[in-house]
Amino acid sequence: MIKNIIFDFGDVFINLDKGIIFREMEKFGGSIDLTPEMIALNGIYEVGGISSEEFIAQLQSQYPKASAIEIENIWNSMLLDFPEERLEFIENLAKEGEYRLFLLSNTNDLHITHVAQKMGSDRYERFQKPFEKFYLSHEINLRKPNAEIYQFVLDENGLKAEETFFIDDTKENTDAAEKLGITCWNIQVGKEDIVQLKSKL
Repeated sequence: MIKNIIFDFGDVFINLDKGIIFREMEKFGGSIDLTPEMIALNGIYEVGGISSEEFIAQLQSQYPKASAIEIENIWNSMLLDFPEERLEFIENLAKEGEYRLFLLSNTNDLHITHVAQKMGSDRYERFQKPFEKFYLSHEINLRKPNAEIYQFVLDENGLKAEETFFIDDTKENTDAAEKLGITCWNIQVGKEDIVQLKSKL
């Protein structure tokens, strides 16, 4: 019996355009593909291993034609809209009180700051309120799909894996959670929506 639900954030609640960064950086001599250096740098930044200033400075060394503000704007441009029906869905789910709700997101300081500004303080607080805990990778120094991050959430909240349901748009992340005994929904972006959750439980 499912008692706990853990939600991803990007492409589950907020829509993303993950490819826009590479399309835009190409204008400054960047690659349209995800380079090993970019993967490594993003991984370090997502667990709070470097500051936003250091992150931008390292990107500037790769794309010297771009200014710091241009890089920041491009980096944040992948964050699109947050449909109201999804916000109302999570609020209503919390009001029903049937499940313990948690957010678990691989994100970084620049992105979450931008999201909060874009949503406005009232709407962002509305989003945070339904969740018992709001776990962001750069704050807890752990990231998906490493098993440690799922175990951390389970242990800190006294959750049993077999009573826990996890939703994420990245198959690598749901595969890792399933190995711990967590039931998962690898949501198909553009084909499925989080508002359909109850049909998956």
